[in-house]
Amino acid sequence: MSYAKIFSSSIKHVLTPLLIAFLMLAVFNSNNVNSTEKEEKRHQLVIQVSTDDPRTQKIAMNNAVNLQKLYGIDNVDIEIVAYGPGLGMLSSKNEYASRIRSLVAQDITFSACMNTMNNIKKKTGKEVVLTEGVESVTAGVARIMELQEAGYAYIRP
Repeated sequence: MSYAKIFSSSIKHVLTPLLIAFLMLAVFNSNNVNSTEKEEKRHQLVIQVSTDDPRTQKIAMNNAVNLQKLYGIDNVDIEIVAYGPGLGMLSSKNEYASRIRSLVAQDITFSACMNTMNNIKKKTGKEVVLTEGVESVTAGVARIMELQEAGYAYIRP
């Protein structure tokens, strides 16, 4: 047997396990980086509520809760924006008031449209009293647009 064949055979026995180990390490590191990126990604969602349908309003809140469960409260920013007929959802007299207070405590933001609130006051002479923890924004549609421009995903149940 020639020296070249012995040398070639020895290199194969040494390099093959090293090559396999290197490839396994590369795959492990690649998977590890991808899972870290998934864990660190912050999701952002705006949910529009512009209907007085209680079922749709409930679905909007359920969507928010389900996303928090999926990604974790610390990994998702959720804002529910209500305007027009949907504003009633955020009233302190609404059937969902206690649930909304609970969701606010779980870092879900609720925003009420001031344009709608002003229109209600003009028509009825009464101010809308919002559920504790609900924020107000100048215009609900504009708020949704601003959030989308900031990278928020948008859904309307």
